[in-house]
Amino acid sequence: MSTDLRCAVLDDYQGVALGLADWSRVRATSFREHFTSADDLVAAIQDYEIVVAMRERTPFPAEVFDRLPHLRLLVTTGMSNAAIDLEAARAHGVTVSGTGGGWTSTVELTWALILGLARHLVPEATALRGGGPWQHTLGTDLHGRTLGLLGLGRIGSQVAAVGRAFGMDVLAWSQNLTRERAEAAGARLAPSLDALLADSDVVSVHLVLGDRTRGLVGARELAAMKPTAYLVNTSRAAIVDQSALASALREGRIAGAGLDVFEEEPLPAGHDFRTLPNVLATPHLGYVTERNYATFFRDAVDDIGAFLDGNPIRTLT
Repeated sequence: MSTDLRCAVLDDYQGVALGLADWSRVRATSFREHFTSADDLVAAIQDYEIVVAMRERTPFPAEVFDRLPHLRLLVTTGMSNAAIDLEAARAHGVTVSGTGGGWTSTVELTWALILGLARHLVPEATALRGGGPWQHTLGTDLHGRTLGLLGLGRIGSQVAAVGRAFGMDVLAWSQNLTRERAEAAGARLAPSLDALLADSDVVSVHLVLGDRTRGLVGARELAAMKPTAYLVNTSRAAIVDQSALASALREGRIAGAGLDVFEEEPLPAGHDFRTLPNVLATPHLGYVTERNYATFFRDAVDDIGAFLDGNPIRTLT
């Protein structure tokens, strides 16, 4: 049974949301464009009772809830969203529900970035397509090199497994990581962050952003890395000091970086990470796969149905 309630699906960049689930119980509208300001967001969705947000693309701070008096249900894809002020949602009587989702896609993208950097895939492919030189770089062998992982949770552990399959020595470090947990994942526990950075040929970030990890890798830490080493970040941009990273890349103090996350998204035109030749950047594609999106939107529809039936599920508020 359909209702007259309106549902806004935000940041549907590919225009696929409405085709991946049955939205027939609500009047759903998909917004492909990203609203860069709170004013634009409120102007677009102020008459909607239900909103589906894609991950953390669009923030919902208290001042936005203040301006959305009709909002009753906010669904976030995934089961956590640091861009939503949950206390403000509760204060305004807005139910917030989450969805399922996968994480293996981020493991796969991490390795796409590592391999793309190591074998210079973008410049070589670009030269081939554009009639440029036939071979003009030397690739970096991964076999026998050291992979350093900042974080060894679900994603980090699987990145470690692939590294071992490539014949890499795997180091890992985080504030609470124990030797036993590292060894269980096939890694060696680095004695310190500095030791991991100094010894690694590839450093990959897989930490959760929080007070202890924000700005964890700054200018001093980047200076500890080998000039031939690569930094890869598919976690959260703010774990690495972005200005310090851009300086290190411009000055060639590290060989390159593979980046899927940025402090401002979409990344502004003309940003260093769009133009530096030693950066392989992707537009936050870690979770952007057919299987993940199908789970996101089908679960979002389930959340909406349960809410309309008076029994909200997967609630975060």
